[in-house]
Amino acid sequence: MNSEKQKPMQDLNSSKERRRIIFQLDRIWGWLASFTTILEAMKSSYKPLRFQKYQTGNITCSPDEFTCSSGRCISRNFVCNGQDDCSDGSDELDCAPPTCGAHEFQCSTSSCIPLSWVCDDDADCSDQSDESLEQCGRQPVMHTKCPASETQCGSGECIHKKWRCDGDPDCKDGSDEVNCPSRTCRPDQFECEDGSCIHGSRQCNGIRDCVDGSDEVNCKNVNQCLGPGKFKCRSGECIDIGKVCNQEQDCRDWSDEPLKECHVNECLVNNGGCSHICKDLVIGYECDCAAGFELIDKKICGDIDECQNPGICSQICINLKGGYKCECSRGYQMDLATGVCKAVGKEPSLIFTNRRDIRKIGLERKEYIQLVEQLRNTVALDADIAAQKLFWADLSQKAIFSASIDDKVGRHVKMIDNVYNPAAIAVDWVYKTIYWTDVASKTISVATLDGTKRKFLFNSDLREPASIAVDPLSGFVYWSDWGEPAKIEKAGMNGFDRRALVTVDIQWPNGITLDLIKSRLYWLDSKLHMLSSVDLNGQDRRIVLKSLEFLAHPLALTIFEDRVYWIDGENEAVYGANKFTGSELATLVNNLNDAQDIIVYHELVQPSGKNWCEEDMPNGGCEYLCLPAPQINDHSPKYTCSCPNGYNLEEKGRECHRINVTTAVSEATVPPKGTSAAWAILPLLLLAMAAVGGYLMWQNWQHKNMKSMNFDNPVYLKTTEEDLSIDIGRHSASVGHTYPAISVVSTDDDLA
Repeated sequence: MNSEKQKPMQDLNSSKERRRIIFQLDRIWGWLASFTTILEAMKSSYKPLRFQKYQTGNITCSPDEFTCSSGRCISRNFVCNGQDDCSDGSDELDCAPPTCGAHEFQCSTSSCIPLSWVCDDDADCSDQSDESLEQCGRQPVMHTKCPASETQCGSGECIHKKWRCDGDPDCKDGSDEVNCPSRTCRPDQFECEDGSCIHGSRQCNGIRDCVDGSDEVNCKNVNQCLGPGKFKCRSGECIDIGKVCNQEQDCRDWSDEPLKECHVNECLVNNGGCSHICKDLVIGYECDCAAGFELIDKKICGDIDECQNPGICSQICINLKGGYKCECSRGYQMDLATGVCKAVGKEPSLIFTNRRDIRKIGLERKEYIQLVEQLRNTVALDADIAAQKLFWADLSQKAIFSASIDDKVGRHVKMIDNVYNPAAIAVDWVYKTIYWTDVASKTISVATLDGTKRKFLFNSDLREPASIAVDPLSGFVYWSDWGEPAKIEKAGMNGFDRRALVTVDIQWPNGITLDLIKSRLYWLDSKLHMLSSVDLNGQDRRIVLKSLEFLAHPLALTIFEDRVYWIDGENEAVYGANKFTGSELATLVNNLNDAQDIIVYHELVQPSGKNWCEEDMPNGGCEYLCLPAPQINDHSPKYTCSCPNGYNLEEKGRECHRINVTTAVSEATVPPKGTSAAWAILPLLLLAMAAVGGYLMWQNWQHKNMKSMNFDNPVYLKTTEEDLSIDIGRHSASVGHTYPAISVVSTDDDLA
């Protein structure tokens, strides 16, 4: 019996010994990665950019900036770059024709692209001259057929079959709307001016259901009999009130001449039974309420809760009996003229990616500068504002990087590697983690900000995970999925309590963002050309804006104060509007070149909160990740421990153990506690290091010689029989929309 009991203990010790060895391998691997990061950081540098200097009244640009004819200040890097960054064209006057480098190709439009992009079956020049028959000696290769549920565009993309002949071009070349049968609406439908059909009940309902708004034009209901000057007979006629009780028959049923009701004032007896106001009528009477109250039934008045309307107050609404009171959150001050809560402190700004760089524009003074330059393929963006750090995902390098926002040298640190096709990232500024969606692996992952610990948060029931947002104060993460069926979901930031928020009337949800003060989620739908919002439980859904003009193909959005800002890929612009009504539309930046993601940079965007993982003991006593738990009620745990892929929590809920030792190498490993066993096999470790180094050199050579294909459809994966590295995401030229070529500056990676 004793020997049988000892055997499991020996297996356990053996397992721990293996974990110690793995830990030492991880440490050595970490040293190598750190050394590589330092070398890469030493290589990168860029010209320091200074913030604008301002004088009272007129703006004075700094020496590093260019003064537009309008007086606006922009970075000198924007001058003569082929884009109208001043918005008045003054930065592109008297510019010499661009000269491309030795390793670049000049498009017919004079813009430059890397030579490696020429004749790769992917048009990068706006005029497609890099893929022309004259240049390549052949026509671009067509991609293979789409899945059964999709149809293939003439330009090669795959779209939903239901999007074929729906009146809205989704293919890049518009081929999904060619040779369509003439559309005839059913008798119970209303035909919009663009030919689309909506249910007849949606005409003149006060909501723009047609994209062109034609369902709300000339809405006059002749059958209505409303207003103080009208009287509706019981037999259906509508007559003037002056004809009532005039001793003449005007209604077929004589209902306008009741013998016992004409000229009787019922309000004289007990106020007619009305709790507030009694109004005597020619026939009968009616009850009314004082301001701030409404009729609960026909006689009793009750208080109106004005705070049920999200836009009644800029931020905090306090319901009072017969009225309400507006207040501002801490850090904001109310503008007495407009009632808008304005942020106190530094000027807020918008920061957005532009594929090859990251830019910033002030929301008050409108200064426009470049923060980070000479990037490869930046598609997603977020920040840890308290730490003054930017984080971005690079599609070409398949990694997440960070940099200090005020770093004058421009050191870019690679934080997380092997991110195959990032669509969006979200920084948890309280617990110091980062979440991201990956379209290729169909996963949502989480990692520490230094990238040392990571895991899949969700790797099932995801089709095309897209935008993502976190609320560490309540412990929830939100994301959109543009697969079929499209939806917006919500879960705890520890991976528990997952549920859908929006599942109906949603087709192509691109960007999402959170309004933490008003507790609402906003999202963009690129197919429906719509900006909508719901509360954080998926209720009280509202349409903020529906516009084919300003929401032609929206990609990302962000919110601050009473404004919502978004990037539109087809219009190549950044827009802003009132977040409650969609009014006060304004263009902040135009003539962009493939902008992808956008955030507001201000300390109030990320309110401070308590990191419960560091309250009682380091990392909450967890062996691996400590993640915030969703705060469902007062009894909810503040955090839970989480293990890397391939590991489960032990019974105490803090330590991790491997599920199956034969499982393929996981994305991350658990750091064991011992060190002595590894030193006993030091020679073996050195051999392993040499082998790994050789493999990495071979892999790097192979990567530089591998062909990369960027598909234009950000929603649906295209298949190919070739062994290619495929980049798919919202960051490619969108379905049915052609974007201009990228004017680039050659980097060391391009020249290699």
